Amino acid sequence: MSGLRKRSLAIAGHRTSVSLEEPFWDALKEIAAGEGRPLASLVAEIDLARGEANLSSALRLRVLAHYRARAEAVRVIPAE
Repeated sequence: MSGLRKRSLAIAGHRTSVSLEEPFWDALKEIAAGEGRPLASLVAEIDLARGEANLSSALRLRVLAHYRARAEAVRVIPAE
């Protein structure tokens, strides 16, 4: 797995740094693009919903939830 990569983002008008492995950054960019919005918007949404959880952990969990949902959607679509 790739090492951590720190990125600086503006969330709710404040600059913050978040460290994630590069594959997670790539996945978050893919998710944001699929939703037609900037990465910062997706991160801000996750930040608002995370409660007391660490932001980096919340971001990883969002990526996991996204790909689990995609895998489940593929699994329930009958093969032709």
